[in-house]
Amino acid sequence: MTTWTTVDEVASMIPDGSALALIRDGCGVAMSATRALIRRGVRDLRLVNVPTGGIQTDLLIGAGCVAELETSGVSLGEYGPAGRFAQAVTSGTLTLKEATCPAIHAGLQAAEKGAPFLPLRGVLGSDILRFRPDWRVINNPLNDAAEDPVVVIPAITPDIALFHCAMADDAGNVWVGRERDLITMAHAARQTLVTVERRYPGNLFDDAALAAGTLSSFYVTAVAPAAEGCKPLGFTGHYGEDEDALRAYAKASRRDAEFATYLAAYATAPAAV
Repeated sequence: MTTWTTVDEVASMIPDGSALALIRDGCGVAMSATRALIRRGVRDLRLVNVPTGGIQTDLLIGAGCVAELETSGVSLGEYGPAGRFAQAVTSGTLTLKEATCPAIHAGLQAAEKGAPFLPLRGVLGSDILRFRPDWRVINNPLNDAAEDPVVVIPAITPDIALFHCAMADDAGNVWVGRERDLITMAHAARQTLVTVERRYPGNLFDDAALAAGTLSSFYVTAVAPAAEGCKPLGFTGHYGEDEDALRAYAKASRRDAEFATYLAAYATAPAAV
């Protein structure tokens, strides 16, 4: 049964060393929970970006929370490079598992289906195969007549999926709307933790207009209310991004001393910095 709780309690449910799946910027990034994780001092996280990372990933790396990262890329978009990510990769303090967007989706979909792997052709011939010995090239077992290579991507089963949504009902059903990757994440992960803008009165599945975009509480471990829980990122249909805050973060992320000052203010702030 889904538990309604607080953002700080959600952070406490993510143990050190967890494999944590995080959604890409603009699709429901749980920034309030990220602040709580940093404040708690979580360590040795193994992040899985679905399929890319931004300020959330960069912050967690800079705060010393991350040991390993599987990603298709980390960037602050129009605000520039992700400074803490770049510094960690350059200094060798982060184990990086390079991936592609289709490969991460394939791994999650395999876990969602209870399969050990899914086949993928798009990375054949790519140098990325040199750095991913866990991705195996095999011959298509359904084609005995000819050489027909495919890459098999192992299932990605995160310990926890963490994201932000517009609303959840009393039973813990969560409305994800059009962000279907959130459903895949929840299906693949062992637990799912969600922050929401508000609590929905009634049952989301009783409304035909909302039911199709609703994730069943069967896949949701806990939900916490967090108004404006994506800030400084925007949340479609609710609020835009805080351009000044994102620009300030991008600048601070490039230098150790400036980032340390930013992080101290961010981790203790009651609202988005």
